Amino acid sequence: MLVCMRTTINLPDALAEAAKERAAIEGRTFTSLVEEGLRAVLDQPQDREPIELPVFDPPPGGRGMLVDIADGRALWEVLDADGPR
Repeated sequence: MLVCMRTTINLPDALAEAAKERAAIEGRTFTSLVEEGLRAVLDQPQDREPIELPVFDPPPGGRGMLVDIADGRALWEVLDADGPR
């Protein structure tokens, strides 16, 4: 039994349009094109060790997590707080 996960990705408009156009030309779905691309990237061997990111504890009495990264809307609000780039 094949199990698929529905997910949302944010792509630049031009990239999404180019991918949809390529999929249409090849007579396939946008999803199959994205899946093939992800598989191609993930099948490549990693040339380097994973980077360990620093972990910081909040100061005593300070705030802990500033945004719940699982809350997409809250995350985008924080990322876009200083305006578009």
